[in-house]
Amino acid sequence: MTGAAEVIVIILVSLVASLGAGLGTGLAGLSAAAVIAPMLATFLGVNTYEAVAIALASDVLASAVSAVVYAKNKNIDIKNGLIMMACVLVFCIVGTFIGLLFPQKAMGILSIFGTTFIGLKFIIFPEKEGKEPKQRSKKVKIILSVVVGCLIGFQCGFVGIGGGMLMLFALNILLGYELKKAVGTSVFIMSVTALVGSVTHFTLIGLVSAGAPVPDWISNFISTTSTGGLVGMQTWKEWLMLGICVVFTMVFAQVSAIFANKVSKRVQNLATGITLTVLGVVMLAFQIVTYLAAR
Repeated sequence: MTGAAEVIVIILVSLVASLGAGLGTGLAGLSAAAVIAPMLATFLGVNTYEAVAIALASDVLASAVSAVVYAKNKNIDIKNGLIMMACVLVFCIVGTFIGLLFPQKAMGILSIFGTTFIGLKFIIFPEKEGKEPKQRSKKVKIILSVVVGCLIGFQCGFVGIGGGMLMLFALNILLGYELKKAVGTSVFIMSVTALVGSVTHFTLIGLVSAGAPVPDWISNFISTTSTGGLVGMQTWKEWLMLGICVVFTMVFAQVSAIFANKVSKRVQNLATGITLTVLGVVMLAFQIVTYLAAR
């Protein structure tokens, strides 16, 4: 592949990944890592660990601008969101270190099926106009926020993706949040979680690529998740992907968040369901393509 052709492919794949991630973030509070990471790894041969780092960095601003839009429309529950966010952050760190000791593929597949399942839920069993969400007492909400926050944080750290999808499930189905408030609270939490995750990933990448004294099990994990070799963001290709994904994921997330806050429940249910279902199917296809290519 010539230099010009390679640049065009990188730009196109990064833009498509940003579009899918932005729509997923703004409409459904989905983590950008669930879309960008597999696309960069599968189609551009980026080291998987670096792909997740780029995706998490893109998620920070995308989730933040979406959260601002939802906040302006009074669709964020900050109080309960803070409780869940604290639990997510703590157990995300715990899950990250434990997850480095285990194979990631099986858990990643479960996360993909989960995304598809929730997408189908919003299509087949949507929220109805005028129907009030199930109300729970303040004590029950706090307890559930702690429990599901710990589980979601561990899942985020252990697998690396799926946090936004799981938070949407927990807030909408378990805690009884109305869909827009569930998505708004989810993107608020994900913006902070993504910041912590991206800083952690880039720090480890920098330490390993610089030859710093890092425990062997961390170095070995990063090496074994490689599809293209660890370079530590040292080439123009990685910086180009990062720049495109950060900017355009943010743009698409803001547009889709504005759309989600203006339309009816029926339209948002349908848009959210289709987005999650398509993303789940596409990610499963990525896994199949990767598996067949490796044989």
